[in-house]
Amino acid sequence: MTAYPEHPTRDAGFGVYLHWPFCAAKCPYCDFNSHVRHAPVDEARYLAAFQAEIAHVAARTPGRRVSSIFLGGGTPSLMRPETVAGLIEAVDGAWGILPDAEITLEANPTSVEAGRFRGYRRAGVNRVSLGVQALDDASLKALGRLHSAAEAFAAVEIAQTTFDRTSFDLIYARPHQTPEAWRAELAEAIRRAAEHLSLYQLTIEPGTPFYGLAAAGRLVPPDEESARILYDVTQEVCGAAGLPAYEISNHARPGAESRHNLLYWRYGEYAGIGPGAHGRLVTEAGRIGTVTERAPEAWLARVEADGHGIAETETIAAPDQGDEFLMMGLRLGEGIDPGRYAALKGRPLDAARLDALVADGLVARLGNGRIAATARGAPVLNALVAELAA
Repeated sequence: MTAYPEHPTRDAGFGVYLHWPFCAAKCPYCDFNSHVRHAPVDEARYLAAFQAEIAHVAARTPGRRVSSIFLGGGTPSLMRPETVAGLIEAVDGAWGILPDAEITLEANPTSVEAGRFRGYRRAGVNRVSLGVQALDDASLKALGRLHSAAEAFAAVEIAQTTFDRTSFDLIYARPHQTPEAWRAELAEAIRRAAEHLSLYQLTIEPGTPFYGLAAAGRLVPPDEESARILYDVTQEVCGAAGLPAYEISNHARPGAESRHNLLYWRYGEYAGIGPGAHGRLVTEAGRIGTVTERAPEAWLARVEADGHGIAETETIAAPDQGDEFLMMGLRLGEGIDPGRYAALKGRPLDAARLDALVADGLVARLGNGRIAATARGAPVLNALVAELAA
């Protein structure tokens, strides 16, 4: 039996995503699997469940070494450093963590304390991603955030003096946001961020409070044309400052890209651990997708009964693997290798369709044989993928 099955994107690495589902408050735009609990969370009990699920998944994926870990949520920075240390130790014991692995923890500015951050650093975290979202108090209040701009700036400074690498998020295309205001906010963010920014357009997701407000006409986000102008401002300002987009929503100085997120976009293999986590694993039966139980208490009960909380397992057919690879890879500035697409899909890209997209200026052929979405093509990526995958 082969310990580590071959796969066309095996060299993208092996990552572990750990989902901590608890938040101090639920943001009105958020549709992530996050939950507010007014009683203290039993961290020791949840840690034991994480350890069990890690062991279960590791038994199905022998021979891997972990190149990146991402602790997401929810708000992982609500965890005690001792809990974070226990999670990282469990991953290391199950697979082994490579010496140069990237270990990222998401944090909200309201839960940032210098002592707690030093504890995370001792636990093994070497990169922090802060959910700043906006740089002025009025916008933060409108987004339902609990921190002030001053708290966000302080959190960024603490993170940068504690960890090797840092990043923070901003949301743009907010109601009433002008290109001039966003340009100024971006300039301030770049001055403070130094190496990496994640910049997301506000999306109104079904089931969120913002969705209800938008449906009632009480919240009016920018129209498509205005949002596109803000997107273009983002590319211009970040590119001029030396933080080009290496992925549609992520900007970094060369060498400061998020390795864990690159693993996703390069169609690498990763274990999804914790309530509501998704995974993509390569087994003897082929590439599979896993999804765990979403509700934290139901996941906990399931793990304690069965040793894992995986609720769904799907074998991904070869044509679907090709389509997933295309969708993920074309988000990247580096694009994709058409040969890998053919190996996954079972057939090459249609040459005539590709030629037409290149002629229209939506796709570019790069000098190394790869293809990538152009600046014109990136905003209509879904349409490009549909055309190429047809």
